Amino acid sequence: MLEEYDALLTVQELREILNVGRGSAYELLKQGEIPAFRIGKNWKIPKDAVIHYISQWQNHLH
Repeated sequence: MLEEYDALLTVQELREILNVGRGSAYELLKQGEIPAFRIGKNWKIPKDAVIHYISQWQNHLH
């Protein structure tokens, strides 16, 4: 899943994957819904954390 992306994602990539706006992406990060960390001003989001987040929603919908 998401093979075309590196192991660490940017906020822009997160937005593309989840098809959400800028504000929604930052809220997910700030609230800890998707574990991530910052290097300087830039968020780094582990791809595995995004995959886990997506799988939780898929399980929730079934």
